[in-house]
Amino acid sequence: MNAVNTQNIDIALHDIKPLVEIQEYSFYYFLASVFLALVIFIALSYLIYKYIKKRNAFNIRKEHFSLLNNLDLADTKQSAYFITVYGATFKDDSQRHKDMFNNITQRLESYKYKKEVDSFDNETIGFIELYKGMIDV
Repeated sequence: MNAVNTQNIDIALHDIKPLVEIQEYSFYYFLASVFLALVIFIALSYLIYKYIKKRNAFNIRKEHFSLLNNLDLADTKQSAYFITVYGATFKDDSQRHKDMFNNITQRLESYKYKKEVDSFDNETIGFIELYKGMIDV
């Protein structure tokens, strides 16, 4: 047994290498992925917000066109005022619209500013319907 104990235990080991620091980029990849996902999420949120805002936006032209189409021509005096007010929204669309609106307002003058008025004559109704048909919303 003494012979075994006398062997030299301090043998140099040449095949085990010391610890080496390894460059690890997975944390940076994770941060980049989170940032990219956040940018995409914000962009999609913004686009959805703009879409909803545009869809629910109040359109004065569409509203006035609807009021003109649903106007009761039996109440002549009130209709004359409403056609003048709501029709003015569309008079600047083109020169043709402006001329037609001026023609209608001149015809409607005889139905305004009086206590009692007759109902619209057929020619005036025709001009009103023609003007409503000209309007593009």
